[in-house]
Amino acid sequence: MLERPEVPLHTNDSERDIRDHVKKQKISGGTRSELGRQCRDTFSSLKKTCRKLGISFWDYLTDRISCSDHIPLLPHFVEQRIAAST
Repeated sequence: MLERPEVPLHTNDSERDIRDHVKKQKISGGTRSELGRQCRDTFSSLKKTCRKLGISFWDYLTDRISCSDHIPLLPHFVEQRIAAST
């Protein structure tokens, strides 16, 4: 805690991250295949990461699919945040 004061003392953020997934799973009963689960988890993770970085998920997804590369890759944004916080 003293060495990494930026790390929260609680796990509320982590629990909030999976809340949408849990609600959707309760409603739909989950996916029918392992591939479906992997796709759902991947897109959910991308959506949450975009939200945390203040990037429109739809714009990011459209940019990746169209290969226009107007929006940098998400690891670039994460690296910028880390550099800015140190």
